[in-house]
Amino acid sequence: MPHRTGPAALTGALTLALSAGLIAAPAPAAPPAQVAATPLAAHQVSDAAYPRQEPLPEPPVDEADAALKPGLTAYHDIARRLNAAMGRSDRVSAEVLTDTPGGRQVYLVTLTAKENANQARRQAAYRDLITEDPAAAAQDRRLAQQYKTPIFVNANIHGNEFEGTDAALRLVEDYATSNDAAVKQLLKRSRIHLVISMNPDGRHDNTRRNTAGFDLNRDFVTATQPETVAVRDALLHTQPLLMLDLHGYVNGTLVEPTTPPHGENYEYDLFIKHAYPNGLGMEEAINGLGYDESDGVRPVQVPLRDWDEGWDDWPPIFTPQYAALHGAVAHTIEIPLRVNNASYDLPAEELRRRSAINTDIAHAAISGTLEYAAAHREELLADHIEIFRRGEAGEPQTPVEEGLFDGVIGPEDVYTTSYPRAYVIPVGEGQRSAPAAARLVDFLVANDVEVTRLEQERLLAGRSYPAGSYVVDLHQAKRGMANTILGRGTDISDRVDAMYDISGWSHALLWGADVDTVPDGDPLRIDGELVEGADPTGSLADSSAGWLLPMQDPADVQAASLLLEQGVPVELLADGSLLVPADYPWAASNAVETFGVELGAAPAGASGGLLESSDRVVGVSGSAEERWALTEMGLTVREVSSAALNDGLDLSDLDALYVSTGLDWADLSDDARVEVQDFLADGGGIVGRGVAGARLNDAVQLVEATAVRGRSDANGVVGVDNDADSPVAAAATPETFVYSPVWFTDLGDDVRVDQRLGEEPLVSGHWRATSAGEGGPEDAAGQAVVVSTEADGSRGVLFGTEPLFRAHPKGQFALVARALLWVGSDAG
Repeated sequence: MPHRTGPAALTGALTLALSAGLIAAPAPAAPPAQVAATPLAAHQVSDAAYPRQEPLPEPPVDEADAALKPGLTAYHDIARRLNAAMGRSDRVSAEVLTDTPGGRQVYLVTLTAKENANQARRQAAYRDLITEDPAAAAQDRRLAQQYKTPIFVNANIHGNEFEGTDAALRLVEDYATSNDAAVKQLLKRSRIHLVISMNPDGRHDNTRRNTAGFDLNRDFVTATQPETVAVRDALLHTQPLLMLDLHGYVNGTLVEPTTPPHGENYEYDLFIKHAYPNGLGMEEAINGLGYDESDGVRPVQVPLRDWDEGWDDWPPIFTPQYAALHGAVAHTIEIPLRVNNASYDLPAEELRRRSAINTDIAHAAISGTLEYAAAHREELLADHIEIFRRGEAGEPQTPVEEGLFDGVIGPEDVYTTSYPRAYVIPVGEGQRSAPAAARLVDFLVANDVEVTRLEQERLLAGRSYPAGSYVVDLHQAKRGMANTILGRGTDISDRVDAMYDISGWSHALLWGADVDTVPDGDPLRIDGELVEGADPTGSLADSSAGWLLPMQDPADVQAASLLLEQGVPVELLADGSLLVPADYPWAASNAVETFGVELGAAPAGASGGLLESSDRVVGVSGSAEERWALTEMGLTVREVSSAALNDGLDLSDLDALYVSTGLDWADLSDDARVEVQDFLADGGGIVGRGVAGARLNDAVQLVEATAVRGRSDANGVVGVDNDADSPVAAAATPETFVYSPVWFTDLGDDVRVDQRLGEEPLVSGHWRATSAGEGGPEDAAGQAVVVSTEADGSRGVLFGTEPLFRAHPKGQFALVARALLWVGSDAG
């Protein structure tokens, strides 16, 4: 079996230091120092003995904490309560998982009977055996008897869904000193891991999102935020059998499992075997509290049993659905009585009544799950191992049995997929983007997917791959996770009408790397080693005419940002690539080494328009995720909105304006409208996305085009055709992402079509016509989705796609950066 080797490469790195002004621009005459990437601040969970009781720092009291009004635990009190619990008991261990963008800490608490170092090492060895050799683990009697089965509880991922935190704290304090024989036995045979508050910033501020503006429960297959990275890593390290994610508010209490569609990369027959009875057990525990309609509490809802569709477990963006890909039987719990949003303005007495009931219900859900874990330990563990054994053996999935649970499971619940034999991420000449390939490899490894580096050239599925290429063999324990990342996804438009969230994704298609598929049945004879990260990338061609920076990847944009910061006279060429002058070899070499970019030789005589260092100052009226994605590429971002313009915001120092939400012409004062018009008259450019961007464009009459809206909930990966001569789309990938798609018709004579949808646009996702038969993929086929123009000294670009969606489709980011550089420059 291949073995892991080598340090993780730092390639295509996220370098917030650029936009934060932490990198000084040296004089052009001298080479600058190397720029180090700023890692996300996450702390790995260790395999040390229990208890682990280093006292937690206790923050000062903050009376502005939003949790106080409904009578719940303020952030500043969490550490105090955990320190007190550790002081009373050797069953309680508390650790810091990460620091948040707002400067708070995410705590992981483990409840378990005391373990010495040898016992802890034995548990780690059992855990590793389960995924490294699941067939052996299934036969290991000592493992079956001695393994302390992990259970994972995640609370307060949405900051203003408060009560899961208090329920988790109650459990910690109860179990710390409980003399109940069942509790003592459970702690001898299990480890209970609890993230007390995954989003302490949002909890303090009474917001759903974290300080950076991200919904953390949409970030698990992107992992941009330190909170998400930390909890992901904790899930991978603890490898739970059962997992709960505590939310609010749905009345009656919502207890998963879900309606169809079900994630096709699960071993769903093994998942639902426990998820449904555990859901019923939680329902019984909640009902046992005695709350009813007189308290404002409606009966518990189990979507799989009680709903037809609309609450699905299809996308892996949510914590439970992500955990299920790592072998957990995982549930979302939505407690009933709203205390956030408009309800937060209710009298404190009513809020405290509601929050007390909600805390009881969340605690009952945890308790019910722990009872199920104790009663079904052997079967849960055996089925957990079986998930990984099937993957390692490359066996087909076993369809869930129709009619199961007295007919709750019907034909609409049968979801399976066919796994290929392997995926290959090629390296070397002719490949699209070395930084993108390295980023994808690092991401796979970070998600516990085994990746093998070829030691020598190999012929796979009739194609030759050079040494150094990466192979993801789908005969591995985490094949479901691997296929989720690397597969094309599935068009499920004809299977359900309504989806809760996104329906299509594919890192292989959207992250900018080349990924090939080796079909099932291939013998896959390869020699290589499992890697811990990608090899460093980057190359600098011998050239006397300068170098070309292709601007097809975020790493290229980061490199361009650094070059401009350093005062290098970079030129924007007609095809959207950048020319780095030959007399700046130190700058070119530094960009290659820092960001892993590939600088090819420029053709003799190549020239374009000179970019000034200010050509990356972008005003953004968009989502927090869009601002994050642009900043991640090193662009200097300044927030713009209707309110800011009405308050006198000056646009004169901007080169480009990006608008997707928050800036509406109808909301602008006369003076604010003049400011926008003056910005355009002075040569400023606008990049508009979606309906809001199109509306502003119509108001200023920049790009002559009519925006047409598709069905509002349509989303997924779509195929596109790119104009090879476009400075915006010449280097774009052949797939991109849409959500509430928009396309453009009635184009003016001076409007260029940079990107069109394919004739059968949807690759994976969910896109149907409306009930009136409009707005479907048939209407959108072949239509323009990116258009641009240059008129009266100003440039404009319109996007009907979502290339920055939730800071996820990283292979599309450079498309937006190109548009911003083009509209913000006066290059010919």
